[in-house]
Amino acid sequence: MSHHFQPRRILRRLVEFFRGGKLDPLPILHTWRQYDREKFRADGKAALNVSLLDIPQGIAYAAIAELPIVFGIACSAAASIIAPFFAGSRHTILGPTNATAFMLFGFFAVEPMLGARETQLVPLLVLMVGIFCLIGSILRVADLLQYISRSVLVGYVSGAAVLIMTNQFKHLLGVAYEVDELRPRSFVGLVEALVRSLPHADWPPLVIGACTFLAFFLMRKWKPRWPNLAIVLVFCSAVFGTLAHQKSGFFSGVARFRNFQPADLMPNFPDLTRSGIFEDISSLLGVSLAIAFLACLENTLMAKTIASRSGDRSDVNQDMFAVGLANIASAIAGGMPASGSLLRSSLNFNSGARTRMSSVYSGMLVLSTALLIAWLPKFGGVSLIDYVPKAVLAALVVGIALALINRHNIRICARSTPDDAAVLVITFIATLIAPLHLAIFIGVAISVTLFLRKASRPHLVEYEFNDAGELRQMGEKRQRPNPAISIVHVEGDLFFGAAELFRTQIQRTAADESLKIIILRLKNARHLDATSVLALEDLIKFMRANDRHVLISGATRDVYRVLKHSGVLETIQQGANRKGGESNIFLNRPSNPNLSTRDALKRAQQLLGGEKADIRIFYDPAKK
Repeated sequence: MSHHFQPRRILRRLVEFFRGGKLDPLPILHTWRQYDREKFRADGKAALNVSLLDIPQGIAYAAIAELPIVFGIACSAAASIIAPFFAGSRHTILGPTNATAFMLFGFFAVEPMLGARETQLVPLLVLMVGIFCLIGSILRVADLLQYISRSVLVGYVSGAAVLIMTNQFKHLLGVAYEVDELRPRSFVGLVEALVRSLPHADWPPLVIGACTFLAFFLMRKWKPRWPNLAIVLVFCSAVFGTLAHQKSGFFSGVARFRNFQPADLMPNFPDLTRSGIFEDISSLLGVSLAIAFLACLENTLMAKTIASRSGDRSDVNQDMFAVGLANIASAIAGGMPASGSLLRSSLNFNSGARTRMSSVYSGMLVLSTALLIAWLPKFGGVSLIDYVPKAVLAALVVGIALALINRHNIRICARSTPDDAAVLVITFIATLIAPLHLAIFIGVAISVTLFLRKASRPHLVEYEFNDAGELRQMGEKRQRPNPAISIVHVEGDLFFGAAELFRTQIQRTAADESLKIIILRLKNARHLDATSVLALEDLIKFMRANDRHVLISGATRDVYRVLKHSGVLETIQQGANRKGGESNIFLNRPSNPNLSTRDALKRAQQLLGGEKADIRIFYDPAKK
């Protein structure tokens, strides 16, 4: 019996499910088989351009997350080298991004007890992000990301940009110590801490920041295609960093970054055997899941954007698999979370990259530069990082954050539909007043709720046959040709969100006591699930208890399969002598969709005790 528990069938379906989500273990092998010198030259040129942007961005994103800069550089190198071995896109460049850095900063900012151990916990957090992404790729979760409204990401990034700009003012005003002592836990708290710290503000970092921001703004206007971030960072650090290093008068007390050691770049897998590891995993569970979700959403949008320009086919689950392994590599390298960077990937594409090897070369250049920076002081050289004032990087971060507030995208989201505007505003506000790892889910929840509200409205229309034998919609003032029979056409999704509305509308039709038979036309009904099937079963039982009937016409094979597997098909067929050719369900025939309704009407008249059913139906022989 189909009602019995059948473990073999369940196991077989699970196997089919995972086989359907099969991933390519090493897509890079296809590249190696056809690699030549011409592709090497093109990839090498693109890699050089990308690495010039990758290094300063890695430093900037580490600063955004309030981490030592080695975390950003290590992530840029490890993710760029490892991801291409497994990614579906050949132009993808993975590494630290604004969005993931924002979320990392937001989490530790509101968790001061964990924030004190941030450098110890980040590798574990990144490892968890990688594992979540790997699991998601196997379950093909990336396919579901298309249902997340773009308004969520626009609102989140805009709100996070405002938050991170506000946080950088503590470095521009030289009051980082005073603000951190107050431990602000929200945007309002951060603004209050800045205001209270104003009496301690210092002019030198503000002057440095203003000059850096002006230089960055002018360079972007003058030469937008140049690696402006790298140029301004080097130039301003050379000028102001030298003055600060030589303790020259006005700039002598300016705060600077500290260099990292070669040991910081050595592989170091998170210690999973230390005491308290399970408590830490529990504390990081929510934020790691949120960062994994955001990284995959960001990477999916990036991959599809690049694919639309390159003509490649985007395999979002394969890319999600690559994001997972890139984060595991970043965790081992001591880096921060990795995601797909639209800016660096676009630069890679525009620079003429031919294959995924350009990302590998870029990662190797970043790693070589990082090793050079770390080893130079050992040989009597100058530590370049010691020459980078924090105010310079803070101004550049403000410039990057301002660029993220895309007024064009905001205008589209605000004006398209009221739902999009609501999602945008609510996500933006949530980003400012709630922890960032919760704000993204608040936006997603609002977006999905509004989507389900629209999708959960199946359209039910009562039909009749006209004099020509054609099905037509009944007018409100016309009576049913046969008061005992109603043909109800169901259009739309009948998943769990629509089930209650479906039940209510059908019950309203069934309230007519003269109505003996309802013929449900399900030709355009989609996505039946357990909830909607149970609602249908309740309707059948209600009608049958009152000596009335429900017939199904135009059922597609998908609908029939759901009814059969659920066991409700047996309920529908009760009372029909199938050996004698009787049935209560009639499948759709694409050659003439109305045949199933004609057969259902014959069955209805048979149930009513009628003898020979005189049913006329429109049929175009040319479509046979």
